[in-house]
Amino acid sequence: MGKGDKKSKRGKLTKGSFGKKRPHKTRNKIASTPKAAEAK
Repeated sequence: MGKGDKKSKRGKLTKGSFGKKRPHKTRNKIASTPKAAEAK
């Protein structure tokens, strides 16, 4: 388990990949809803 290992967090940091151990930051989907639909 080191920098070359894809399964470890350190390996994912060096490779620049994401996965279950190091997921992407999720955006708030509620804030992106259109306001025009709510006004009706």
